[in-house]
Amino acid sequence: MPTSSSWACSATPAFPGFFVLIFLVFVISIASNTIMIILIHMDSHLHTPKYFLLSQLSIMDILYISTIVPKMLVDQMVGQRAISFAGCTAQHFLYLTLAGAEFFLLGLMSYDRYVTICNPLHYPVLMSCKICLLIVVAAWLGGSIDGFLLTPVTMQFPFCASREINHFFCEVPAVLKLSCVDTSAYETAMYVCCIMMLLIPFSVISASYTRILLTVYRMSEAEGRRKAVATCSSHMVVVSLFYGAAMYTYVLPHSYHTPEQDKAVSAFYTILTPLLNPLIYSLRNKDVTGALQKALGRCLSPGR
Repeated sequence: MPTSSSWACSATPAFPGFFVLIFLVFVISIASNTIMIILIHMDSHLHTPKYFLLSQLSIMDILYISTIVPKMLVDQMVGQRAISFAGCTAQHFLYLTLAGAEFFLLGLMSYDRYVTICNPLHYPVLMSCKICLLIVVAAWLGGSIDGFLLTPVTMQFPFCASREINHFFCEVPAVLKLSCVDTSAYETAMYVCCIMMLLIPFSVISASYTRILLTVYRMSEAEGRRKAVATCSSHMVVVSLFYGAAMYTYVLPHSYHTPEQDKAVSAFYTILTPLLNPLIYSLRNKDVTGALQKALGRCLSPGR
């Protein structure tokens, strides 16, 4: 039983091989995102606004999965699942900040796709270095505001239950269930806040892709349509995975949830999404695969 100053994440599975599975996912995720960042930094062909934003997405994914998975692995190694109140608060804040930043970044990245297809001649102006920096700053600022607003309020409630979190990390809904006071008003306010956080980037995505679809529809050449679809497909896959899971957790009414489903969906977008993002962008992107082949060629033939 945890002490008065510590909690326990009771939902960490303990079946054989779980540690190895999660460890492999963590290592591959860190390695693949790091490779993406290095390739974008080293290859001059990838020094474009699109890949600069992708490098920021990889940084967010590295920090995102590092907020949750190392704690899970340590718990499996030492055979305990306790987390201090300060540790839970820090995990809660970092999770909200990084998830919020990724929401905004994915939304704003659709603007880059819109300019690429609908206004290619004005791309250097509409996606200048200044605009790219503003997009990144806006994404990080939006996520930070989310973390600073929700974390203090969530953690100030009196928690007089067993303090055993029915989850594998300190996610908001699971923490609020431990409160011994009525949190319905706060949950409603948080629901509205989440709707707004999703609505803003989702509106940008919807507007951008509506214009993109209209432009693609007017294209007379099949090759032009194919390139336009290829340009947007990776981004849409990532958006669908991340936004879909988040909408289930924070927008769908609680009556449609079960603790097991919540844990499964949370594991998907906190553990698997950082692994899938670089794979989706690299496997579906000839520029990235070309840069990787050149980098491997230089490593295998240093004399050349």
